[in-house]
Parts: sequence; C-alpha cells; structure tokens
Amino acid sequence: MHEIVFSAAALWMAVLIVISLITVVRARSSLTRVLALDMVTLLLIALLILYSDSRRVGYYLDAALVLSLLSFLATIAAARYHSEGEIF
Repeated sequence: MHEIVFSAAALWMAVLIVISLITVVRARSSLTRVLALDMVTLLLIALLILYSDSRRVGYYLDAALVLSLLSFLATIAAARYHSEGEIF
C-alpha cells in the first residue's frame, strides 16, 4: 500500500513539475517566471522528502533543506529586485 501511494504521489508531482516548467517557458513577465520556478523547486523538495521516506534514509532531507533555503533566498532577491530595482 505504501508503494502505491508513493508512486501515485510521485507521478502527480512529476505532472505538476512539467506544467510548471511550461509556465516558466511561456510566462510573459519575469515575476511570473520566478513564481513558477519557485513552484518547481517546492515540488522537487516534496519529491526528495517522499523519496527519503520510501528509502528510509535521511540525507535526502538534508538536500531538501538546502534546496528550500536556496529557493527562499532566490525568491527574496527576485522580489526585492522587482520592487526596488536592485538586490542589495
């Protein structure tokens, strides 16, 4: 039962990643692209967490944590650049 749920969740997240990547390519504004890329990273983080749970190893959680911190910083930098015109 656990493997069926994992497979269904992984397939659903893969579909959502493809849809988000299409949004990144077709978006007209840079802010929409940043939000779509943030959605892709959130889905990748969720996939890493699912994979870590299914394999019972913890180092994928470390990768998910680092990816989430980098995604957060990139989103903050993009929002600041969009609002003020400079990052720092």
